[in-house]
Amino acid sequence: MALLLSLLTALVLLSSGPAGALGCDLLEDHVLLSRENLVLLSQMSTISPLLCLKDRQHFRFPRAAVDGSQVQKAQAPSVLHQMLQQISDLLATENSSVPWNTTLVDQLRTGLHRQLEDLDTCWAQEMGEEGPALAMQGPTLALKRYFQGIRLYLKEKEYSDCAWEVVRVEILRSFSSTRALQEMLRNKMET
Repeated sequence: MALLLSLLTALVLLSSGPAGALGCDLLEDHVLLSRENLVLLSQMSTISPLLCLKDRQHFRFPRAAVDGSQVQKAQAPSVLHQMLQQISDLLATENSSVPWNTTLVDQLRTGLHRQLEDLDTCWAQEMGEEGPALAMQGPTLALKRYFQGIRLYLKEKEYSDCAWEVVRVEILRSFSSTRALQEMLRNKMET
């Protein structure tokens, strides 16, 4: 539980930077949405992660894709977009609401969708026609493979409650790895 709280704290800190970090006028509620999404994700737990230790899986999160070592500044928005989109798509999986309160899942998906819309607007302002080409490069593709591995895991585990709990914790963990990416976005706009 301490790990979960520290991950939640890290994501809130990552999401609470200046609203204009992408160089466009993001609404103030974008930061609030990030916090709300974190709270929703933490509330979705229906069983203790300790009961699911036998189902743990190392998903091989592509840290280099989000820590800045392989990401060019121009790619940062597409990588962040890919991560949010993949999480939203994962939650739309037919069996995702089995162990979770469907109202919480719907609220989280709505919050992610609003963040994606904000990011799309900023990305279009910043990148113009270059955006789609950047979305198909290494770091973004690494994230797609990572989330495909999560989908395969869920299928192999027959979408069990424990499998979804492992995935929920993994999503929280992956968000905590985006600090360098967030900093890159901030620095990109300051130069």
